[in-house]
Amino acid sequence: MEKYIIEGGYRLQGKITISGSKNASLPILIATLLTDNKVVLHNIPKLKDVETTISIIEFLGKKVIWQNNSTLVVTQNKSPIKEKDFVVAPYELIKKMRASFLVSGALLANYEKVKTALPGGCAIGVRPVDIHIKAFEDLGIEHYIDSGYEVFIKKKNIPKKRVIKFRYPSVGATENVLMFLSKVPKQVTIVNAACEPEIVDLANFLKKLGVEIEGAGTHVIKVVGCKKFISGDIEHTVIPDRIEAGTFIIAAAITKGEIELYNIQPQHLTFVINKLRKCGLTIELEDNKIYVVWKKNLKPQNIITRPYPYFPTDLQAQYMALMCTLKGSCIIKETIFENRFLHVGELLRMGANIVVEDRKAIIYGVEKLKGAEVMVSDLRAGAGLVLAALAAEGISKISHIYHLDRGYEKLEEKISSLGGKIKRIDE
Repeated sequence: MEKYIIEGGYRLQGKITISGSKNASLPILIATLLTDNKVVLHNIPKLKDVETTISIIEFLGKKVIWQNNSTLVVTQNKSPIKEKDFVVAPYELIKKMRASFLVSGALLANYEKVKTALPGGCAIGVRPVDIHIKAFEDLGIEHYIDSGYEVFIKKKNIPKKRVIKFRYPSVGATENVLMFLSKVPKQVTIVNAACEPEIVDLANFLKKLGVEIEGAGTHVIKVVGCKKFISGDIEHTVIPDRIEAGTFIIAAAITKGEIELYNIQPQHLTFVINKLRKCGLTIELEDNKIYVVWKKNLKPQNIITRPYPYFPTDLQAQYMALMCTLKGSCIIKETIFENRFLHVGELLRMGANIVVEDRKAIIYGVEKLKGAEVMVSDLRAGAGLVLAALAAEGISKISHIYHLDRGYEKLEEKISSLGGKIKRIDE
């Protein structure tokens, strides 16, 4: 099993380039299933989740080639295999990753009968797909569950409803419905849609196919799909990864460092940046660059995780690690996932002082975290533990780092380039 060995206490300093967004790359890769056209995607990170998504779309008929370290070329290779008239997204592939359920919308756009295995992913909560399914049913798609598979049958009177209202602004449901509607040549409005930058990026990709989309990035999105997409090659550059950028901003804070981040859109992190500035961190912004420097002792600030544009749940663990090192106390309230404090037990092993009450964590800062053996439970919890280890006194050994490989490209290489003492071992 691969592990990280981290010697803490070193100030991170230097320049890094932020990779392309994992959470934008996955739905856009799945959206290539909509078209037979050649698609060239730039700024794609080499991650386990990207590899999983490539495996899924290749199984469903695509040919995918890495043109260079960050560019993928996707072409049509064959038609997907059918079982009793159903196009099937099998359990062996879908179980590995939550975002894989997005194939449902892409496949339903092209085929009448689809079976998709229930998805897997990080152990951070139930994360039901009921919002996706309710939307499909409202659009006139018949649905039932059979042996662990979600079964969808598209009727001829699509769309049944012209306004689809989500009970919660689900990112995945918004993406799934957008892909399905890409081939519905009537206007459909999505109400209470997710507003995340990754939604806007997917919408921009779909527009290149000829889909009319208005309001992406707001809670009301109007979509008019196409009977036939624009012919010709499609080229698209994926947005930078705001969560990776946020992780390294917090890394500068927790190690009292100085980091310049390139290939980043600062407006995607406005709420996080303002919160860290309230803590006392110096952050300067340019068009595609963020400069972060620790100049004085920081002060803890409360946060509540909420959908974009507010504080993202995907930075909660990293922020908690920072709060553990600051004098004073604060409260972190997690409203997105019911099981996203799994990293608390590991931080306690490092000497943190945290009290959890349901979905609320009260953090009392300690003078110094101590190196320890800890275990990663999910992707972002792992990032929080890495940051804690970088700030801790002594050496930490972090196991189950395969979670981190799902979402952080060349993590140890980037940390090492900034002066952090980190190495990957296999034992």
